[in-house]
Amino acid sequence: MVFKRLLGSLGVGGPTVDTVLDPGAAARPGGTLSGRVGLVGGTADHDVEHVALELVARVETEHGEHGEGGGVVAFDRHTVGGSFRLAAGARHEVPFSVPLPWETPVTELHGQPLGIVLGVRTELAVAGARDKGDLDPLTVAPLPAQAAVLEAFGQLGFGFRSADLEYGRIGGTGQQLPFYQEIELTPPERYAHQVNEIELTFLAVPGALEVVLEADKRGGPFADGHDALSRFTVPHGGPSGPQDWNALVEGWVQELVEHRASYGSHAVYGHESGLAGGAAVAAGAAGLAAGVAGGMVAAEVVDEVGDFLEGDGEGEGGGEEG
Repeated sequence: MVFKRLLGSLGVGGPTVDTVLDPGAAARPGGTLSGRVGLVGGTADHDVEHVALELVARVETEHGEHGEGGGVVAFDRHTVGGSFRLAAGARHEVPFSVPLPWETPVTELHGQPLGIVLGVRTELAVAGARDKGDLDPLTVAPLPAQAAVLEAFGQLGFGFRSADLEYGRIGGTGQQLPFYQEIELTPPERYAHQVNEIELTFLAVPGALEVVLEADKRGGPFADGHDALSRFTVPHGGPSGPQDWNALVEGWVQELVEHRASYGSHAVYGHESGLAGGAAVAAGAAGLAAGVAGGMVAAEVVDEVGDFLEGDGEGEGGGEEG
C-alpha cells in the first residue's frame, strides 16, 4: 500500500518509506513519541530534502442544518531528518523522538479503545515532490490524573456512552489544539432525574489538568432543559489531604448539577488543591473500563481505524513544524 501511494507522486521506482514506533510503554499526553523512519532507495539515486512527521486525528465537525461531518486534522508537525542522498536500493533509517502535545486525545482506557482515531503520518520530500505515503495508528493512554478522574466517575456509577473529537474551541479555556475531546457519560440513578448525560473534556498543561464538565440538563414540567458547563483544575498529583479522587469528582458533579446557570453566567474555575502523596486509584478497579469494554464493539473500532488509514480526505491542519 505504501509503495502504491508513493508511485503517484514520486514516480515508478521511487523510494519507499515505513515508520515504526518504538514498542514498550504507551504514549501519553505531554510525553515523548519515538521510533524510526525506514527508507529504501528506488531504482535511481534521490536527494531527500526532508522527512517529516504529522500527528493527525479523525475529527467531527458541525455543519449547521446539514448535520455533522468529519475529516482528518493535522495537529502537530516535526521535521525529523533530511538533506541527504539516498542511493538506489540503499537502506537508511531516521530515528526520531518528538514531544506529544499535552492536549493529545486519549484513545484507550486500561487497554480498551474509546473509538478515538489518531495517526502518525510520514511525509517524504524528494526533488521537490512531497508524498504523505505512510500513515500509522497512534495509541495514547491517559495520564495518571486523567485515568483517576475516569475511574472515579466509574466508581460513582457513571457509565461510558461514547467519545469523539469535536472541531472548535471551548471558550474561556487555555485550549491550544483546534479540536477537543468529548467523553460522554451516562449518570447513575441518583442523578438521572437531573441530567441526561455529562460530557467530559480534559485540557492538560505541564503543571495541572483542567477538567471541563458539561451537563445536558433535564427540564422540569414547567421548564425547558438546558446545558450547564463548569471548569475545574487539579494538579497532576491529585487532591491533597484526606480528600480522595472519588470525593473530589463527586463534588464537581454536585456543583455542576445544582447550578442551572449556563456557562456564560456561571463558570467555575481554579478548584486547585496542593499536590498529594496518597490519593491513588487502582488500575482495574470497578470503573469505566468495564463500561468501555461493554459499550464499544472491537470490530467497529478496527473498521474505523482501517477506513481512516486508507482514506485520502484531509481537513484543516494545525500545529507548527519543529
